[in-house]
Amino acid sequence: MFIASTGIYFFTLPSIWMDFEKRPVDVVVISDVHLGTYGCHAEDLLRYLKSIKPKKLILNGDIIDIWQFSKRYWPASHMQIVKHITGLLSKGTEVVYVTGNHDEMLRKFVGFRLGSFRIENKLVLKLNKKKVWIFHGDVFDITMQHSKWLAKLGAVGYDTLILLNTLANFVSKILGRGKISLSKRIKDSVKSAIKFINDFELTASEIAIDNRYDYVVCGHIHQPQMRRVNNEKGSVMYLNSGDWVENLTALEYHNKEWRIYSFADDLTAQSIKVNKKSNRQLNNDEIFKDMINEFLTVSG
Repeated sequence: MFIASTGIYFFTLPSIWMDFEKRPVDVVVISDVHLGTYGCHAEDLLRYLKSIKPKKLILNGDIIDIWQFSKRYWPASHMQIVKHITGLLSKGTEVVYVTGNHDEMLRKFVGFRLGSFRIENKLVLKLNKKKVWIFHGDVFDITMQHSKWLAKLGAVGYDTLILLNTLANFVSKILGRGKISLSKRIKDSVKSAIKFINDFELTASEIAIDNRYDYVVCGHIHQPQMRRVNNEKGSVMYLNSGDWVENLTALEYHNKEWRIYSFADDLTAQSIKVNKKSNRQLNNDEIFKDMINEFLTVSG
């Protein structure tokens, strides 16, 4: 369109074609990316990460799905996430990997530090004189504590449901209808699932109140949320970063405020181009070589 200014007309291009400044964010929390599974929206996550300039990035568990990791399915787009995060380290971003249940193998490396990168089981931050307690949340999952084999079986079933969902969305697109999420519909309609989510949020909040935290930040249940919880002992703000399988959400802290970020509402991030070769799957040697190269790049 044309804009008049002192009699001179300027032509402005639509914003999606213009170069943009990366959006500064003080703290970003993402969880439940599940790299290495069919349900992971790696390209969309890469678009989001390319649109921001975080001072601190917290990976709050289940980033790499080691439970279901298969060398038969590790697209280059999933490796691009790893590369982008290591690139952030070289640009001064502090990265904290908080372990989850699907990447619990990393718990044996808790305390590991390399430059601005470290691995932890939980994290306490002080932001604007407020205490923030961050952990994945699987500690509250009874299935995880007593029947890990059942939880792993459920994870395989969930990934199968995601595949069926992809087929359903393909048919829905042909019919001219919008996207649907079978897993989300099931969770939103089954009373036991709703009760589990409510119990999870309440348990995390009550423990946070007992320990006098101002905020408690979790992942694990793939349910983005931000709400205040009160009881007779006090109150706390409960936050959940959601996931990058169904909801494509994150938590952002900037200018002394928290908010839930939704990729679906971010037209700028959606317009970012990613390398379409990223759909190519890597073989075993390529996966190992790329992992080693990224590690050597960071350590150098």
